[in-house]
Amino acid sequence: MERLKEIWENYRYQLLILAAIVGLVGGWLIKQPAEAPLQDDQAMMTSSTSSMIVTASSARSQVCVDVKGAVRHPGIYKLKNGARVNEAVAAAGGIVNNADMKQVNLAKQLTDQEVVYVPVNGETVPGSSAAGSADAGNPGLASGTTTINLNTATKEQLCQITGIGDKKADLILQYREQHGQFKSVDELKQVSGFGDKSVEKIRDQLAV
Repeated sequence: MERLKEIWENYRYQLLILAAIVGLVGGWLIKQPAEAPLQDDQAMMTSSTSSMIVTASSARSQVCVDVKGAVRHPGIYKLKNGARVNEAVAAAGGIVNNADMKQVNLAKQLTDQEVVYVPVNGETVPGSSAAGSADAGNPGLASGTTTINLNTATKEQLCQITGIGDKKADLILQYREQHGQFKSVDELKQVSGFGDKSVEKIRDQLAV
């Protein structure tokens, strides 16, 4: 006991300083794990926010268009904002041999969710001077002047023809898949559900 008192008397200041240092280091070690998750959360929030900003910026820099008709690979394509119809056609693999490019405005600037429709020779498309518009992609039949090509029409376009519903449109597509392209409008009579009278009623709305 006397020895301890002697040590204390001789080294009290050193011991107090050592105790203070130990206390500070211990307090820091205890506190550090509690702060780490907070730092991790802040890092995650920063990363998530940055990701959202990048995603939103990317979305604004692109347009998504649906390319249909006489192209090699019809489908939905994402292009840079400000792209033109010619870029959409190129993305779809270019045109097929019987495409009627006189009705397509290749210089037209694309908008998001637009339909780019390339007709074939002999097919009449309203607004052909601005192909790629909604009217060009979904030609109406009210005027009686629009024709739908049996060899390139989608199911949606076939259903716009008077007297053709989902079932008949599917039969036309099935026949086209099995037998190839229609040689004439009269060949439609070979499809189940179409007779002489029904074909005559819609002949002026069809082309091959």
